[in-house]
Formats: sequence, structure tokens, C-alpha cells
Amino acid sequence: MSATLSPADALAAAGGPLTLPEIERAHTILADKVVCTPSVSWVGSDLLSALAPGTRVTAKLELFQKTGSFKARGALLNVLGLSDEQRARGITAISAGNHAIAAAYAASEAGVSAKVVMIATANPRRVELAKRYGAEVVMAEDAHAGFELVDRIAADEGRALIHPFEGRTTAMGTATLGLELMRQVPDLDAVIVPIGGGGLCAGVSSAVKAINPACRVFGVEPEGADSMTRSFAAGSPQGIDAVRTIADSLGAPYALPIGFELCRRNVDRLVLVTDSALRDAMRMTLLDMKLAVEPAGAAALAALAGPLRDELAGAHVGLIVCGANIDVASYARLIGD
Repeated sequence: MSATLSPADALAAAGGPLTLPEIERAHTILADKVVCTPSVSWVGSDLLSALAPGTRVTAKLELFQKTGSFKARGALLNVLGLSDEQRARGITAISAGNHAIAAAYAASEAGVSAKVVMIATANPRRVELAKRYGAEVVMAEDAHAGFELVDRIAADEGRALIHPFEGRTTAMGTATLGLELMRQVPDLDAVIVPIGGGGLCAGVSSAVKAINPACRVFGVEPEGADSMTRSFAAGSPQGIDAVRTIADSLGAPYALPIGFELCRRNVDRLVLVTDSALRDAMRMTLLDMKLAVEPAGAAALAALAGPLRDELAGAHVGLIVCGANIDVASYARLIGD
């Protein structure tokens, strides 16, 4: 695809906006391969004290997904769509952790080899899990170096690149999460979705708006990884020079055209949260829900308890709890800071 295409043209060339029948077909394809994760009411005392009166919260617990995060959906849909020739050469992927684990899992399910690039700062638990699913793991110094390395692997070894957040198929996979949420909780007024590269939000927001255009969708990014916020402001995909947040799984170095365009069309507003707010939300999730989530998994709550508190007062809000791949020592350090 030409780099000169506008985001709108890039999306059109890839097949256009996601339609509800397509999302439903993708859900059928994945039905026996992923978990239909639960959506549960959150009524804890800590949460109620943090929100405006009358606000109701339902959490979509995607941390219970296979591989521990939403990434399994997009990775599987991509790998299942490979040709026999592509399967014979295997796949490659780049990730701070969750996508590497999901790509390794998808490859193992499809019987193909996986060589994944992980960032040096990746949580040790995530590296361990990627290897456990049979992937060869190669480490890169940072996200920018990692993307360069994975491109070389794809070119030199002929492996299919399973992108961590870009592509219509990836968004179609994450849209199945949004489809489940809207079927499970049809009366939502708003949904808050964490954003890294935008693949999760591109799919979830597409499903939400296809089912209920009146339901508002908010994307949330860490202040230290605000590539989508910069992209919205500029009107085109933008990057950041470095990732500076504890939410490393939200630390994409840049946005890309298809994910950007789907988010631009379907997201009502973006907000930013601090690392301190992420830590507070992690603690609240542990105390109220008895769930130990990674920082990204607490981002939607951090947004609701922070910049969106008053705007969503009295609303029924869906929170995407996107993952929980973190080792005990790192989790204890983060919530103890």
C-alpha cells in the first residue's frame, strides 16, 4: 500500500469501515478459539467514592482472555487468514509483551513457527509466556529499534508480519470484543477504551457505533505515550520520540493510517491520564474487584475517575479491562509507589 495514501484512502483500499455483518462473521470464526469474556457490574465502595453520584460502571473483563489480554483476538484472526505458503514460512511480530504472547499462541494453534521481537523493558512474565507458547524471542533496545528489526526479519526470512495494532483484520478481531460488550450490556451510555497503537480502540469503537451510534466512545492514553492524541490534533498519524509511561503495553511509538482513521471516525474524544492515576486505578481494581491488572488494564478506570468523572456523571459506562500480564514483583512495586 502506498505511503502517500491518506488515512481515509488507506482504509478504503483495505476494504472500508468495518460493518456489523463482518464483525459478526469474525466473531463466529473466533467463537471456539477465544473466550467470550464476562461483563460485570462494578459496585465497590472505593469506586463509588471516586465517581460522581449516579454513575454506573460495567467492566468488560478481557483480562480473562486466552493469553491474558485482548490481543489474542486480532492475532488469531490474522494467522487463521494466512495462505498455506505463508504458514510454511511462519510469522513474526513486535511487542512490549501482550501481542508477542498472542502471536505466539496464535502460531501454536495454527501449527506455524513464530519469531517475535520484544522490547528490552518488556515485563519478564510476558517474555516467559511468549517462549512458553513456543516462540523464538529476539530482544530489541526500544520500540523504534524493535519495529526496524521485525521488518528485517519479515524481509529476510519471508515471515508474515502480524502487526500489533495496524490493519483491518486486526481491528476486526478487536471488534468482536465490542460486539460482545454491546450484546451483554445493551444500555450503555459510554464506553472507555485504552489506546496504545489504536488497534483495540479501532475495533471496539467500530462495533459500538455500528450497534448504537448514540453510545459515546472515549479513548484513553497515558501522558507519556500520546501518539493518538497528537494524531487527532494534527489530523494525520503521528509518532512520539520515546515511550515514557509505566503502561508499556500502551507504548506504541506511532499511530498508523487504518487504525487512526477508524478511531477518528468512531471515537468521540480522547483523554490523557498520568502514571499516578494509573497506579491509583490499579489499587482500586485490586481492592474493589480483587483483580490484579497491569497498568493498561486500569487505564479506562483512571480516565473515568479522572478527566471524565464529571462529563459522565450519572451515565452507564463500560470499561475495557484489557489485560493482566504482569509478574508479582513488578505489580507490587507499581501499586506500592
